[in-house]
Amino acid sequence: MLGRAAGIAPAFALGGCTQAPVIPLFGAYFPGWLLCALVGVVAAVLIRFLCILCGLDAILSFRLFTYLAAGTVIALVLWSVVFGP
Repeated sequence: MLGRAAGIAPAFALGGCTQAPVIPLFGAYFPGWLLCALVGVVAAVLIRFLCILCGLDAILSFRLFTYLAAGTVIALVLWSVVFGP
């Protein structure tokens, strides 16, 4: 009896996985978080190039954390706008 319950329990835990937002892209379905993460990485790289051009990069003390935070904020805002309630 316990073996059967242990086999069925994961099915109940994974029931919410069917509700994940997916995006059809190039004939395949990509998860929404993957697209938002990719946009965040691209945005962080673009922000870095803009900071280098403006001369702001030279005065930043924690460059990695600054660009990581900027990319994360952009990815989370995109997630909230596109997939939020």
